[in-house]
Amino acid sequence: MTPLLAVEDYTLGYRVAGAVRPVLKRLSLAVAPGEVLGLVGESGSGKSSLAAAIMRALPRNAREEGGRIALEGQDLRGLPERALRPIRGRRIGMVFQDPSAALNPTLTIGRQVREVLRLHRGLNPAAAQAEALDILGHVGLRDPAAILRRYPHQVSGGEKQRVLIATAFATRPELLILDEPTTALDVITGARILELFATLLRETGAGALYISHDLALVAHVSDRIAVLRSGRLVEQGAARQIFVAPQHAYTRELADAVPRPERRLTQSTPGPALLELDGIGVTYGRKRLFGPAPAPTVREVSFSVREGEILGVVGESGSGKSTLARALTGLVPHADRLRLRGAVVGRMGRDYRRAVQVVFQHPDASLNPRHTVGSQIARPLRLFGGDVREVPRLLEQVRLPADYARRYPHQLSGGEKQRVAIARAFAARPALVICDEITAPLDVSVQATVIELLLELHRLHGTAYLFITHDLNLVRQIAHRIAVMQAGRLMDLQSDTAIAAGEGAPYTRALIDASPRLDLGDRP
Repeated sequence: MTPLLAVEDYTLGYRVAGAVRPVLKRLSLAVAPGEVLGLVGESGSGKSSLAAAIMRALPRNAREEGGRIALEGQDLRGLPERALRPIRGRRIGMVFQDPSAALNPTLTIGRQVREVLRLHRGLNPAAAQAEALDILGHVGLRDPAAILRRYPHQVSGGEKQRVLIATAFATRPELLILDEPTTALDVITGARILELFATLLRETGAGALYISHDLALVAHVSDRIAVLRSGRLVEQGAARQIFVAPQHAYTRELADAVPRPERRLTQSTPGPALLELDGIGVTYGRKRLFGPAPAPTVREVSFSVREGEILGVVGESGSGKSTLARALTGLVPHADRLRLRGAVVGRMGRDYRRAVQVVFQHPDASLNPRHTVGSQIARPLRLFGGDVREVPRLLEQVRLPADYARRYPHQLSGGEKQRVAIARAFAARPALVICDEITAPLDVSVQATVIELLLELHRLHGTAYLFITHDLNLVRQIAHRIAVMQAGRLMDLQSDTAIAAGEGAPYTRALIDASPRLDLGDRP
């Protein structure tokens, strides 16, 4: 049988500073009709470059140096742009990692969906509108007519991702490429998206290339899995077996880095209360003269973080996790009181800001691109009475060379940038560090390294963490207690032992049940 997609002996590089840097090296793989092939590997392994090559959307500095990419036997590499247009989007659909970047913010969702239907299926405006309503309803979006009238910023991340999936399937493609489609989503929304994806594949019979760094998720959705390392295919095989009995050492390393709740990484005992929240509430927007008042985003949340404790905070997107973090760092105003070591915090002055530091999800947004790494770590040292000569030691403490102080953020990898952000937070010698989804954009091996670093700093300094995440498997490995939020309210606060014993709230159990697990059988 002719494969739906065949990549044969394909080599790709990018021309940078006068030289070609290889990205994919004599790569060969295939996707059969109706099959889901999972593609995994660390950042920089070439996964997204392969997707761009299949879609024929490579940048100008790309250099294809051999091989073949064929759709049902037709080599796509030799086709002119005019011949590719009815293939790209019609026969090959794609769902991107970040729906906010994939949707045009200046156009309504309806206009964007109708444009695809008119272009690839030749529907007239009325038929395109009717089909758009039907497909959005089919992917479980409530009130499709209202969604079509909105702009992308007016809908949630999960709703945007459903719009992209609906649009991709609406063209009735033979092949679908999904590039990290659930990375930015919470576990419940991600589980619903994957269930929807599986249903649509069964209905259409399309094949799929599913790209992800989430090994547990890929093992659940794929028929076969291919493992990339530095542009080379090191192993491929059946999804059920490849991580249980890997043939390559790199595959075993990836599997061993996947968080497993039963493998606890924290043994310390927390001390007395450090930071106490007494009915914290946050409301965005101003009160109106007429009409209802804006609804609060965080509603009367009360709990404490103890000295040296790792307190996990989990919940769906929009549950108020990140808003709570912003309130605790003074980035948004909040109602009611905080107590730091028993003293009421009136205004968040110098002492509070030194004691409570934050590491954000995206280091690209939190690090200044115009300043060197060293100057950014030195700033909190100057603000809080430290010695700027400590910068090399702080870098080495987060396992970066001291000479990285002279580099700029764009010269570092994602994992390295996150280490710089951690070093900057610890420069203030804080009692509590708030970690807001800091491992979400990282692949599994880099994530494991960052967590190992955080735990090492925890043991060294006794620092407490408020660890915000949507990865329940990860937080159950490291947290002393787990706070569960839903719709701005604190729904549960338990130790992992209690949660594992089934003592948590029903919503907590729903989060756990939605979290994909990598079953490694009897492997240690």
